[in-house]
Order: sequence, then C-alpha cells, then structure tokens
Amino acid sequence: MSDKSEPKSSAGSETSIGPVVSAAHLASGAMPALSEVEFAVTMMVNAYHRWMVRCMAASGSEGLSPLDVIVLHSVNHRGRAKTLSDICLVLNIEDTYTVTYSMKKLERAKLIKSGRRGKEKTAEITAAGETACMEYKKLREALLVEPMKALGLDETELSRLAATLRLVSGNYDQAARAAAAM
Repeated sequence: MSDKSEPKSSAGSETSIGPVVSAAHLASGAMPALSEVEFAVTMMVNAYHRWMVRCMAASGSEGLSPLDVIVLHSVNHRGRAKTLSDICLVLNIEDTYTVTYSMKKLERAKLIKSGRRGKEKTAEITAAGETACMEYKKLREALLVEPMKALGLDETELSRLAATLRLVSGNYDQAARAAAAM
C-alpha cells in the first residue's frame, strides 16, 4: 500500500515527492511532518486573514486589518468588557502595542468604546460593533460554513485538530523563550 506522500507513477513504481513544505532544508531534519504543519499553518493563516478582511468589508466595515477583526470579535465575546491584558492573553499576543493600536482604531470607528475597571482601561462592544459582528457571522455562515459542511468533515476531528494546534503552540512559545535566552 502506498503512503499519501508517495504516489505511484504511471509505470507502477513508487515515486517519492517528499513532504509538501515551503523550506526543504528545514524538512530534511529529524521531523519533516512538523515542516508540513508549519507550511499548512502559514497557508491557513494567510487565507484566514484574507477572509476576515474581505468578510468584514462585505459586512460594511472596510479598512480593518486582520488583527482589528480578531480584536473586535474578542471584545464582543460573551458581551463583557475586556482589558488589554485579557485580549492579549487570550489571543497569545506579546506585542501589546499592536492590540492597543487596533483598539484605538476600533474606537475611532465607533465599533468599541473604552471604560474603566478600577485602574485598568477596558473595551466594550458598541451597538454598531455588535451589528458588524452579527453581519460578519451571517456572511460567514453563508459563504464559509455551508461550503465547509458540504465537504463532510468530521467536526470531532476538527475540534481535536484545534486542540492539538493549541497544545503545539505552547511548544513554539517555549522554544521562543529558549531562543531569546541564547
């Protein structure tokens, strides 16, 4: 039986094309499958960012970056005020200034409003922000979710994949800390 990464040629012999990666020199190491995951994540992140920006524009909020869209949905999450540190922690963002900039941009667009929780500044969704998020959700359901459902993917397997990616992200964080200490 032939492996997916080793399709049979027309002559019947097996031809190895190797893993699908963007950097063969990295895939030639001890764990080529990790390079495959990295390439897939890169493709996924770029496609996801493009999708978010275009979906948000189609729902009436043009000019937002992918981070702006993520921050907007994060502020809208569960209808509770969020602090900068809450948002950065949940989204695993180290550079708080990028989130601060997004929050200011979203506030200027009247999609969120600032408040206070003790000494900490908070962000809350506005009516316009909630409307934008609900329009995004409506378009997402029609343009993304329905076609994805048609693929017949196992939702339990997708959830397992998401959990695995979250766990693997911890290893990248630890490796980043180790590299910073070198």
